[in-house]
Amino acid sequence: MSVLFSPLTLRGATFRNRVFVSPMCQYSSPDGGVTDWHLVHLGSRAVGGAGLVLTEATAVSPEGRISPGDAGIWSDGLAERFAPIVAFIRKQGAAAGVQLAHAGRKASTAAPWLGGGTLPPAAGGWRPLAPSAVPFADGDPAPAAMTAADLEAVRAQFVAAARRAAAVGFQVVELHAAHGYLLHEFLSPLSNRRDDGYGGSLEGRMRFPLEVAAAVRAAWPEERPLFVRISATDWAAGGWDADEAVQFARRLKEAGVDLVDCSSGGLVANARVPVGPGYQTPFAARIRREAGVASGAVGMITEPAQAEQIVATGEADAVLLARALLRDPYWPLRAAHALGAEGAWPDQYLRARPH
Repeated sequence: MSVLFSPLTLRGATFRNRVFVSPMCQYSSPDGGVTDWHLVHLGSRAVGGAGLVLTEATAVSPEGRISPGDAGIWSDGLAERFAPIVAFIRKQGAAAGVQLAHAGRKASTAAPWLGGGTLPPAAGGWRPLAPSAVPFADGDPAPAAMTAADLEAVRAQFVAAARRAAAVGFQVVELHAAHGYLLHEFLSPLSNRRDDGYGGSLEGRMRFPLEVAAAVRAAWPEERPLFVRISATDWAAGGWDADEAVQFARRLKEAGVDLVDCSSGGLVANARVPVGPGYQTPFAARIRREAGVASGAVGMITEPAQAEQIVATGEADAVLLARALLRDPYWPLRAAHALGAEGAWPDQYLRARPH
């Protein structure tokens, strides 16, 4: 019996299997609004049999966008544009989740296919916010160091975004504390040079992300799970590391977080990452074991047997796939067949189901 295709229950949510769609930026949201592109993109993965479909990093404020094309949920109107997408995902038997994000010092950049790089205000960009006035890469303009008022405002923006997400029917919220974006920037000493209570020691650097997690948990319905995506290491000398990540995961669990989604890197431009199949899975295994919280594994998980092994041996409770699902939205249906499990084939596609 496949463990990958067994249900997973967290709080009041039961996922039909443990293949989750990882958040993947589409850079295709004029003025922050999702479109038919997102309905087809996310809806296809629900039709394809995934257990949970997570949106791309969805900005809690205009200045929290990675690019001017990022999806947002900073107003009721933007939230309502998600409603038909959420309804479609849920109708297919998948759970719908939203990743709430603030890009911090990595905000105000061009879409990758437009070359990436910082967008100045004259080109539609803006000055990013960050824990400290430390740019992401040499030559980038310095972000604005956040004031006490900024901290209060961003906390409130995450809370308001979570309430909007609940109102339109999302069943999962994931906070983005990875890949060098704002909450990760507070965690790492390479980007957090503050000398107040939000910097310095590990306790100080964890303070703001933990405040955001606790505030969102209080605003998010009790029966719905809360995830946090972390980078378990910066892959850079003197940076955030796996030992600190375990301590952070313990504190997230205390704050009411139900699953820690374990990625890595993204904080600095010159990190040397030893990329290979399943290279981040050991972080998920360690956090699950040492922090006692459910974990998700992500990163170059491409084959059904590989994904099955990860969950069957207890390295993680779920796998989150990104590029594999871009290449094949029906990867879960194909994987279920390969593992001898029952895939969640929609009635309209039953004639194509292998026997």
